[in-house]
Amino acid sequence: MTVTQAQVAAGQAIYSKNVLRIYNSFVLGFSNQFLWRCPTHHLLANYQRNISANHLDIGVGTGYFLERALAKVSNPRLAIMDLNPTVLEYCSAKIRHYHPEVYNHNILEPLPSNIKKFDSVGINYLLHCLPGSLASNKASIFDHLKAVMNPGATIFGSTLLNDLPKNWLTKTWMGAYNRKGIFSVLDDHLPDLESALHRHFTNVKIDLVGSVGIFSAIQPAQVTRV
Repeated sequence: MTVTQAQVAAGQAIYSKNVLRIYNSFVLGFSNQFLWRCPTHHLLANYQRNISANHLDIGVGTGYFLERALAKVSNPRLAIMDLNPTVLEYCSAKIRHYHPEVYNHNILEPLPSNIKKFDSVGINYLLHCLPGSLASNKASIFDHLKAVMNPGATIFGSTLLNDLPKNWLTKTWMGAYNRKGIFSVLDDHLPDLESALHRHFTNVKIDLVGSVGIFSAIQPAQVTRV
């Protein structure tokens, strides 16, 4: 599927400073609880299980999960990546004490070759903001991310899926977000997520909570050729 720059921009353009100020209460509070039926503590638990002291986070939002999941990690190396410079500025301010590396980058394109590799990568609520579908182009990000993951590194996150029956409230909001290009989730289904993760990684785990697929997987160890 061919994706335009306008489509890529639409998925992140909404996140202005004003939106970010209400993000935690609206998205992590109201939306997760009542629209997607996946209370935020499920997403936080996934972070707490899988984050390392050498971590890259992509699509970082307000830094809510990083602040909490890294609270007991001493001197982590932390990098954040987003296409939206406002998001990067806002998140960086929240986690400034970690002195994060900051990358303004479109994850649908290969990552810079000079980035030192990581032991964990978080992509929370990223995939459903990318244009296209999991079955067509979105899974290309896994090829890009594998290039900056150490052997045995964990990739984890969550994404909205269009699988379970929805109430009128969920249908209304999901439809509106998709029409505006904020989400591209109507063609994203659990089998597509499973297939993409198994194609690239090992030890794949996926839990479906409400409309959200919460996942983790492991970068395969490199094979030594004799």
